[in-house]
Amino acid sequence: MRNKWGTAAAVLAVGVLAAGCGSGDDGKGGPPTAKKLAADTGTRYKEVRVPTLEGMTCDKGNGGFHFGSDLDMGVYGDDGLKEVKNTGEDRVSCFGATRITLGKGGSRATVPDLTTRTTLYEKVADPAAALDKVFSRTMELEKGYGRNPVGEPKAFTTKNLVLKCQQNVSDTFPMTTCFWADYGAVGAVDFFPPDGKHVPVDEAAAQAHEFATGALAAPGSS
Repeated sequence: MRNKWGTAAAVLAVGVLAAGCGSGDDGKGGPPTAKKLAADTGTRYKEVRVPTLEGMTCDKGNGGFHFGSDLDMGVYGDDGLKEVKNTGEDRVSCFGATRITLGKGGSRATVPDLTTRTTLYEKVADPAAALDKVFSRTMELEKGYGRNPVGEPKAFTTKNLVLKCQQNVSDTFPMTTCFWADYGAVGAVDFFPPDGKHVPVDEAAAQAHEFATGALAAPGSS
């Protein structure tokens, strides 16, 4: 995998960015929760659109940045789910008004506020079970590449999808990652540190929910 940092491949601690590695939320609310996921209506999706998120500019792609060395967050563990043909794993990145800059050694890079991966399926019969499988498999694989979890994951159930989020450290940088699933899609939203600290889990979950509900487009009935 190509390394954004070029020849400066050594993993070095970066002052204030590495200092913000503690967990915890700042009191901001999460997504609109429900007692249980609503029943499957048969809605499926033909494409992933670029959603409109308040205060952000979003576009297809990885935002011009990736960690390299397999530290970029993916979505694994979806074996048995049949993907919608000719869609693949769609990537969208969003930048806030104030750009986030990461530094390592003598290199600096501007990164998105969040990057996403979304895969569309013909049917996800049990979104909660699929989410647990994807979360467990992906986080275990990423840990093997050096992306280490911080604290405990937190799960959310809303009327239209389920989410599970966890803070982690990638290449010394405090990240927060949310995975989500509904009856026709599974995705991940990876949050970069806007102030050198983890994005609080509840805040990340709310924004991941907003992204997912806005990105699922062009529905058709299965």
